[in-house]
Amino acid sequence: MGEVRRLASQVIPDGAAIRPTVWKLLLGYLPKDRGLWASELEKKRSQYAVFKEELLVNPTEVTRRMEESSGLKSDESNFGKKCLLPRSEITHGDHPLSLTKTSVWNQYFQDTEIIEQIDRDVKRTHPDMHFFSGDSPSAKANQESFRRILIIFAKLNPGIRYVQGMNEVLAPLFYVFRNDTDEDNAAAAEADTFFCFVELLSGFRDNFCQQLDNSVVGIRSTITRLSQLLKKHDEELWRHLEVTTKVNPQFYAFRWITLLLTQEFNFADSLHIWDTLLSDPEGPQETLLRVCCAMLVLIRRRLLAGDFTANLKLLQNYPSTNIGHLLYVANKLRAHPAR
Repeated sequence: MGEVRRLASQVIPDGAAIRPTVWKLLLGYLPKDRGLWASELEKKRSQYAVFKEELLVNPTEVTRRMEESSGLKSDESNFGKKCLLPRSEITHGDHPLSLTKTSVWNQYFQDTEIIEQIDRDVKRTHPDMHFFSGDSPSAKANQESFRRILIIFAKLNPGIRYVQGMNEVLAPLFYVFRNDTDEDNAAAAEADTFFCFVELLSGFRDNFCQQLDNSVVGIRSTITRLSQLLKKHDEELWRHLEVTTKVNPQFYAFRWITLLLTQEFNFADSLHIWDTLLSDPEGPQETLLRVCCAMLVLIRRRLLAGDFTANLKLLQNYPSTNIGHLLYVANKLRAHPAR
């Protein structure tokens, strides 16, 4: 694993065809013992098939469950005709306006709302890339895989469910695994992506949990840590941004951190950044903060010369940069604790 981490930290060549395997190892999806790979993959992919069968309820199944809940027979369930029951026959849990957790209707409405949000976000994912967008059969199949992964994740994680932006974090994983040169692995990309997505988000889930926004582990706390890191390494720049021009780091760092920099660079460059994030033995969170800090340091001259408006525009539209140099500077921040 030390060799794997070293390889990934040096940025994996795009044509090397090893990134899918390296990422699965770094995320702990593949065991360190190569002899266990085949059995572990078979077990996980079978488990995902069960998730799909049990959690992706089709409309017919929803109707059947509602019929069972209300006592209607199938030939009486033509909504708009004979679906009206006498008030005395409707239990509290069966009523369409019931807010009880056990209500089939309540669950149906919650699921519908989340699925509609997922559908909107899936269609907005990298519209400039044929892999994710367009009318081709492959693009549509990829969108369906995306949709299923996010719905299953939401159902299995009721404390978080689905949060807008998760689709952007999912995109690099699915793209890498679906383009595996091993055809069997590529065919199973949906299952592999799901479990790696769960593992990746386990380290960042607090950033997506609204209840923790103001806690010591939520997104605001993480942004504060970035601010402290900048102050530690470049107090002059920190003071100019946060004191002089009053550019609150939440204005730009919220997106940087929650979406793991997937929106700040082109897709190929974001994959290289993820190589480094995933390879760090300290975990991706600390590396992410160092990369974000390095992004500020690299454009310090422009930031020091700018006012609130200019700096905010610059940070919300980060300029093109050499990714190799960015990652080098981020690593130097680890080697040199303070300026």
